[in-house]
Amino acid sequence: MQLKSLVIDDEPLALKQLIAYVSKTPFLQLEGSCSRAFEAMDFLKEHPVDVMFIDINMPELNGMELVKALENPPMVVFTTAHSEYALEGFKVNAIDYLLKPIDYSDFLKASNKALEYYQLKHDVKDTIGGDDDFLFIKSEYKLMRIRFENIIYIEAMREYVRIHLKGEKPVMSLISMKNLEQRLPQYSFMRVHRSYIVNLNHITTIERNRIVYNRDEYISVSDQYKDRFQEYINKNFL
Repeated sequence: MQLKSLVIDDEPLALKQLIAYVSKTPFLQLEGSCSRAFEAMDFLKEHPVDVMFIDINMPELNGMELVKALENPPMVVFTTAHSEYALEGFKVNAIDYLLKPIDYSDFLKASNKALEYYQLKHDVKDTIGGDDDFLFIKSEYKLMRIRFENIIYIEAMREYVRIHLKGEKPVMSLISMKNLEQRLPQYSFMRVHRSYIVNLNHITTIERNRIVYNRDEYISVSDQYKDRFQEYINKNFL
């Protein structure tokens, strides 16, 4: 398979290098090249691509602003001379970012990430459902396979979520609670607060309308979700 690719850079030499790198990579197919962000926006309307390699520092509209302006952006690999853009790149779900001057080995690594993400995304989209026991979650430019049984609870952190796992460090991901709640099996997970979804199988202690995990870690059940949670307790009360 080949990923349809677009390269965008206002520097002629950098643009020429990206074109050469795409052309020598077997699983990338060059669909076009642009020297301005607005030119790229017009190109994408007629020629959808799978991945674009885009410079951040461009006049008029920079690369970051272009990605944010697209309704359904393709996978993105940013190219930049400034490492401080890494966090902002993570916020717009960039696959990777490459620091200039770019070696082909680094370009190839980023391209492989894009290919892996594309393959996993399409496989997951076909198989995800009530019979699955896992989700793929994107975190820090990686796709992580997380089993439902290992999730203790999920915490909303503004535009991110923090997934607390059994015996592992929490995982941060840029995803909405609503979207995540729809993907979780309802027989095991319940929203108990605007900011919390809990795995019912990991609840061992309930005290004064709070789910207690240890002395310093607990979740309060809000009034909005209290009736549903109480119904669950009543069904399982002896």
